[in-house]
Amino acid sequence: MRITLLPANEYTRVRWKNGLGWTREILRVPQDAPEWDWRVSIAEVDQGGPFSIFEGCERELVLLSGNGMRLDFDDGQSIELQPPHGKHQFSGERPLAAELISGPTTDFNLIWRRDRIATQLLHRPLVGPMLFFAEPGVSWFVYQLAGRAEIRDQAQPAMLETGDSALLQPSGRSHRLVLDGGGEVLLARIATR
Repeated sequence: MRITLLPANEYTRVRWKNGLGWTREILRVPQDAPEWDWRVSIAEVDQGGPFSIFEGCERELVLLSGNGMRLDFDDGQSIELQPPHGKHQFSGERPLAAELISGPTTDFNLIWRRDRIATQLLHRPLVGPMLFFAEPGVSWFVYQLAGRAEIRDQAQPAMLETGDSALLQPSGRSHRLVLDGGGEVLLARIATR
């Protein structure tokens, strides 16, 4: 598998689509295309307010830090993201506003175009080795939520510290690799449709 390391100090800080806040963009795929298929970022939420609309997309949020937030959807549904690491998946077209429970939060965001990509976002403890096998059309995105890990691959070993990320993509070199360490990770399985 091919490994792309994404160190936390290289994330790009950009304005939210609606201009009301900031996010640290980790990765968009394809990187240079005007319209991406999927994107991961970390939103800095300093005050409550409306979320950006993403037509044709699904989103999943994971609370990374702070005392939580309530997602108030226009249809009357409310969902609370509570520490540690509450999460919720919803349609990118669905209008909503966030209300902070007590102070600022940071939130992991995975957004994908539902007609092009299928995803699964997992929050897992890392207590020793975890194997990843190459599958055609499937990539894995790893966010090191806490602790540290080593990606063991004979051609390209790499280390992840808290806040770092990596993209693992199938290639002709290797059929598997090992993520080994201690802490917690967010894992996104990204499959093309």
